Amino acid sequence: MQDGKVLLATSVPTPSPPAPRRKPWSVLGTLALLALAILPLTVGKDFTLHLAIQICINVVLVSGLSLLARAGQVSLCHGAFAGIGAYVSVLVVMGLGQPFLLGVVAAMLAAGVFAFLLGTVMLRLTGVYFVLLTFAFGEFVRLVLLEGDSVTGGANGITGVPPAALLGHVLDYKTGFYLLALACAAGVIWLLHTLYRSPAGHAIDAVGENAQLAEATGISVRGTQRYAFTLGSALAGLGGALTAHYLRYVSPESFSMHLSLALIIMMVVGGRRYLFGPVIGALIMTPLPELFRGAVETQNIFYGAALILMLRFLPQGLASLFRSRRVQKEKIQGGKA
Repeated sequence: MQDGKVLLATSVPTPSPPAPRRKPWSVLGTLALLALAILPLTVGKDFTLHLAIQICINVVLVSGLSLLARAGQVSLCHGAFAGIGAYVSVLVVMGLGQPFLLGVVAAMLAAGVFAFLLGTVMLRLTGVYFVLLTFAFGEFVRLVLLEGDSVTGGANGITGVPPAALLGHVLDYKTGFYLLALACAAGVIWLLHTLYRSPAGHAIDAVGENAQLAEATGISVRGTQRYAFTLGSALAGLGGALTAHYLRYVSPESFSMHLSLALIIMMVVGGRRYLFGPVIGALIMTPLPELFRGAVETQNIFYGAALILMLRFLPQGLASLFRSRRVQKEKIQGGKA
């Protein structure tokens, strides 16, 4: 009788799981991003292209910062790593006469190596102690750039930086550089999308959610955070290199604590634990300085008020709104079923 039951159970074919369907909200989101990407090209104005380039560069920078935030740490020296990348790229291209792509690779490697060495020591600490050390390192980098007149140009910076060039094409016009910056931003989003779906990405999320529980399951908390810190800082180096070859000028004040704080605000506004949080934050916060260009004090007040309201009412950022609506729809559909 028992054997009969077994035979009966094994003879019944198990239904194959339905093929996953792409959610309508994801399709609409993809179409919206494509429309926003094409919009600057259709408008064709220099000012619009300039804002679009800045948004793409900020997406690269904030994505690197959000990677570390997902691992449970916040850095106040992200602007310093962007500065390291900017200066290394400029020195490789101008000083050594190497092509633009090699300068970008060197910028990412330099920022990543500094972050790896720094993280080996600093990630022993957590919370406010880690934040204070990153603040100190950011100020240290700024002072080194200020005092290194013979190499960095000191407070005057370095002018006449060559424009980006790819395959023999010099991107000294805004449309060309926008396509380059857009490709870099899309590549970074794709890279993080792939990473977050991998075992390494799952380890990062586990450490960010509960470091003690993650370590109890065999995940190296320090090793995971160091990996996120290194990769995120390498992305900061990429953003710094793009900034240098777009503005064609670098100075220590361009990568000071103000840049790090602005990137943190973008990350918080967009959503630090969401893939498209950096995109949303950059889209909203990047144009604001242009709108408040004539009133710097008002701009700082608005930034502070926006950050306070965001932390009070939307601590997970604007990207959490889309997830909340999706969860509600899934609950309603599940209840009907």
